[in-house]
Amino acid sequence: MSVRRYITVFFLFLVLFGWLVDPAIARAEPEPQSIKLHEWEVMWETSPRTWEDIASAREGWEKVDSRILVPKLPEGVKSAWIRIQLPELDLNYTTLYFKKLYANSVEVWGDDGRRLFHDAREYFYDVYHILLPLDPNCKTVYIHMTASIDRIGIQLPVVIGEYQLVQAEYAKEGILEIVLGSAMILIALIMLLCAIFLRGIELPSWLSLTLVILSLGVISITYSKFTYMFFDNFGHISVMLFDLAMMLLFPCLTYFFMRFLGNGPYKIIWKFFIFQVVFSGVWLLLFLYFFIIIEEPAHPLYAFFSFEVFSVYMIIQFTLLIMFSISRAIRKNKDAILFAVGFSLFSIMTVAEVIWYIFVSRDYELYLWKWGLLSFVICLILILGRKIAENHRRVISYAKELELFNGKLQQSEKMEILSELAASVAHEVRNPLQVTRGFLQLLGGKSGTKEQKYLNLALTELDRASEIITDFLTFAKPELDEIQVLDVADELRHIEGILMPMATMHGGAIELDADPDLRIQGNSSKFKQAFINMIKNSIEAFTEKGLIRIEAYERGGQVIIRIEDNGIGMDEEELKRLGEPYFSNKTKGTGLGLMVTFRIIEVMQGKLHFASEKGVGTVITVSFPAIPI
Repeated sequence: MSVRRYITVFFLFLVLFGWLVDPAIARAEPEPQSIKLHEWEVMWETSPRTWEDIASAREGWEKVDSRILVPKLPEGVKSAWIRIQLPELDLNYTTLYFKKLYANSVEVWGDDGRRLFHDAREYFYDVYHILLPLDPNCKTVYIHMTASIDRIGIQLPVVIGEYQLVQAEYAKEGILEIVLGSAMILIALIMLLCAIFLRGIELPSWLSLTLVILSLGVISITYSKFTYMFFDNFGHISVMLFDLAMMLLFPCLTYFFMRFLGNGPYKIIWKFFIFQVVFSGVWLLLFLYFFIIIEEPAHPLYAFFSFEVFSVYMIIQFTLLIMFSISRAIRKNKDAILFAVGFSLFSIMTVAEVIWYIFVSRDYELYLWKWGLLSFVICLILILGRKIAENHRRVISYAKELELFNGKLQQSEKMEILSELAASVAHEVRNPLQVTRGFLQLLGGKSGTKEQKYLNLALTELDRASEIITDFLTFAKPELDEIQVLDVADELRHIEGILMPMATMHGGAIELDADPDLRIQGNSSKFKQAFINMIKNSIEAFTEKGLIRIEAYERGGQVIIRIEDNGIGMDEEELKRLGEPYFSNKTKGTGLGLMVTFRIIEVMQGKLHFASEKGVGTVITVSFPAIPI
């Protein structure tokens, strides 16, 4: 599948996923019946005050309209009171919902002096989403807030409405992050199990991606509003898990990047990875000190390190990786293109939100990053999948090459043994044959006509045996006695002249089409012997109106000689056995002729290929290195 198709499928998946998770994106729904309060009053607290003092205070209140501007926390102030005047309500409006309130401790009081809500957090998460039952007789609500950092107060309109409608809206807050995080943790656990049971995978890449997905899943869950709304008692653990996941995520991400796209120029990615390991180690020491030893996770020093310092560190990493991935993508590296697409979406959204949070508004809530996160995880899985598929393809290719090599090695060993045996047998047998032939010739001179007939038959068979022995010797020692530059066209014309009468006797013909100036290096007699063997086999395979077409041409630095006939052809099993000793389709054949042909062409640094179809014919392709003129 091409990269373009990967990207198209990926974006279609994002659209479908967004439609399934939040149907309101795809189709407009009417707003639930509720009242939104945009105005209230705030009093900055420079010294501790009780509800009684605030309820009776007539001065010091500052009006706030959330549609215009929410005031910033004055310097040196860490707490405030908010007074909300409630409109006349009917009995259906029984629920008060604060959609976003910044503070580390919150108290909500009614105008009758009853405390409706109280919570104080010892960990560093200052966003509250509060749902309260509302007495219809209540006209004023007072909220006391204390902050540990420089933001405090209500950021969104206060909602008053029916319990079922408001509660449904309240319950949906942060659910998307929980779904995404849970899915990624499940994927990471499955990948971890696969790493245990599977074999033949790149374990470092697999484990680094597993840790990246696991960290992102933990971050998604522990950053979700849902976690702190419904599991506030475990908020301290959530903050710890969030920081630990951040420590783990970025070094693992850089390591995964290096495994697929390299160390970068001057090994800059590798050096940055070492820096990240050291940075995470320092962060871990601070984490242990402030969380475990002194139990002050909201300490200003730790907050500065985990927010300001880490934000700059994250921007540097994202910028570095995206620049390098884009530079590799320009070179048409498919893994780099996938990484650049996913990481660009993730980093651009995240970096833009972090910059906005740091330099524009500390009240901004990061939410776009989760869509970039989803796209990035999908691209990482696609990259690893492509890598595993490519490795599998290489293993299969290597296995086939190894099988072919083993076959050639066995054939070579077998041929070497046969060569030694053939040389020994031929040498021992040829001398007695020559002596026998000499005595038969002497006897022939003194014999009568009747005896002469049998002596001639014996001499013919001795000559046939001598030819077989000659083939054995040629197979055993195919070295070229004299190496010279051969004109292929001249050699083929000579061979054509020798074999044309034989082809005519079998009712066929030979056509030759050889380009001029084709030069190869070899031995003329051995060249003729090899090609005469092959063409004779084609002639003997004639059926009716046989035709042998011989072509010679140069292509890619090779002289190609192509012999095509329309004979009886061969099946796959016969093709596989060509060149084996003693295999022949002819009744009186020994198989040595074609075996010798293979050896001669091999010694002349040529290559021989057969293609055949039963009842159609055979095509022989021989190639030799060309010699420039």
